Amino acid sequence: MIEDPIPRRLPVILPPHLDELLSSWIGRHACFYAVPPLVMLRHCLPEASSLRAADLHLSSDQEIRLASMLSTDPAVMRRMNFGNVVQSSHRLLATRPAQYCTECSPGDAEPAPILRSQLLGWRITCPLCGNQLRDAGGRELPSPFRPYRGAALRGEKLLDDEAERGIGTWTSPADIARLLLMRRIPTPIPREHDLWRFRVLGAIIPDLDHVVAEQQENLPTPAKPILALPLRPALLAGVAIVERAGPEMLRMLRGHMMGDNRVRFTDAAENMIARARWSRASSQMQLI
Repeated sequence: MIEDPIPRRLPVILPPHLDELLSSWIGRHACFYAVPPLVMLRHCLPEASSLRAADLHLSSDQEIRLASMLSTDPAVMRRMNFGNVVQSSHRLLATRPAQYCTECSPGDAEPAPILRSQLLGWRITCPLCGNQLRDAGGRELPSPFRPYRGAALRGEKLLDDEAERGIGTWTSPADIARLLLMRRIPTPIPREHDLWRFRVLGAIIPDLDHVVAEQQENLPTPAKPILALPLRPALLAGVAIVERAGPEMLRMLRGHMMGDNRVRFTDAAENMIARARWSRASSQMQLI
């Protein structure tokens, strides 16, 4: 029986850009060697299923093997993928670039590298330089939620700390974001019955209902809570406000729900509150 040959290390290695996404680096090598990106990835990792899977998670063994093929350190591989992002934040990872930084994106390269930060659906500022991000189309659209910028930046930090460093507070900021995008029933019920646009977030950020109606913006669902860049500060501010107010604000917000939605919201909120109490009790027991 003939064994599969051991994959050979690539003779020419292209240097990665700062903050470049792993699949982007693989894709640039594929372009250089004139092969499809998945073929290039499987030359290095024969068992790889897709570039997206490689971005989301690599085992320690895969990081070591891939690093060897690309003549780099496994720690470099680790920084290029989303393996450190906690599971609760995976819904906030875009599948394609959603934004970019005019300072940090290497726009003159061909093919253009994709930076890891371009897929972070909780960011409004660049994690490398702190500049305001622009949407993927290059438009500098002013946010209608500038008065909430301070709270939005705090919400961005809460989500970033949880996703990238596993640092939480009394509950998961990503779970708060999902709850805030559930549908609510406003009172009084509007005559036009455009109930699709009303979300729990609008009970905290009243400007949201008007902006969504004016722009005819179809907000995302809790399953994929990534808002367009001009609207994102509203969600980030909402997360910061709820996190600071604590569990009682979640209980207050359920008053804006009806029917099955209220049941789902209540169950999710109470589970979050119960986990927070259990975590706090465990921490206190460890101090005794």
